[in-house]
Amino acid sequence: MESMEKKIRRINELYHKSRVQGLTEEEKKEQAALRSEYVASIRASLRGQLNNIDIQEKDGSITNLGEKYGHKGKY
Repeated sequence: MESMEKKIRRINELYHKSRVQGLTEEEKKEQAALRSEYVASIRASLRGQLNNIDIQEKDGSITNLGEKYGHKGKY
């Protein structure tokens, strides 16, 4: 599997090419797929971070927000 860094680099290459000369249909599809994959990665990362937040209640107990709100589905 390609690293996300390489995918981001390719997204940027395609963006710059689109501004200068335009993209072929194949390149447009590749760009859309890469962007979709990137957004899904960011959402999964954010969801993971949010699911690991603990808050201290007024009574001193600790509540894990991921457990409280149920580890929402994959994005």
